[in-house]
Amino acid sequence: QGQLVESGGGSVQPGDSLRLSCVLSGRTFSTYAMAWFRQAPGKEREFVAAFRRTGSNAYYADSIKDRFTISRDNAKKVMFLQMNSLKPEDTAVYYCAADSRIIASSMKEPEQYDYWGQGTQVTVSL
Repeated sequence: QGQLVESGGGSVQPGDSLRLSCVLSGRTFSTYAMAWFRQAPGKEREFVAAFRRTGSNAYYADSIKDRFTISRDNAKKVMFLQMNSLKPEDTAVYYCAADSRIIASSMKEPEQYDYWGQGTQVTVSL
């Protein structure tokens, strides 16, 4: 069974940066599309960023574009989310997700992903 483990969350002030990591074990990392989602209290899980299997195409939510950068290292089986210029509205539990069959047009839909991590909390406040 594949397993995803996130790390790197924490409490920061507005304008600070964080880098989240997600490791996929038990599966061939390079064959999986990888994504980040987040969920704030009382809100639905929302798409943040994603990579197709090849890693050549990245997708971003408009709310975080130009502040967040997604990357992946297939050799190390790890995906990153570099978050800069954090805002209080970025506060949420961040989840990584993976799927081997998802198509590009569905990458922003959380229900399309088979594997999920346990989540890591990101809190942005003064």
